Amino acid sequence: MTHTERKRAWQQHITDWQTSGLSGMAYCKQQSLTYCQFVYWRKKLINPESVSIEPAMSGFAKVATIPGAQAPKELTVSLPGGISITGLHAGNVELLGAVLRQL
Repeated sequence: MTHTERKRAWQQHITDWQTSGLSGMAYCKQQSLTYCQFVYWRKKLINPESVSIEPAMSGFAKVATIPGAQAPKELTVSLPGGISITGLHAGNVELLGAVLRQL
């Protein structure tokens, strides 16, 4: 398989994964793909500039409240690639950590 064919095949996998609603790991298991190759191609195809030798930023974003706004009962976390995690609250915040470690 040529590099162009491999790139095209992985682009299709990334597109299918984004619409599947599955985690990267679950999609790879379902499709019998190697997860580390999936991560490499996902980074290369979704964020080509993120595949570099330079050290990455911390990845943390500053969060601020809107003055006068009431705090929501639930939190939604939106991740790159169209993944959203909803229904988070103080009682299940540890679950979020476990989920994020799997992505």
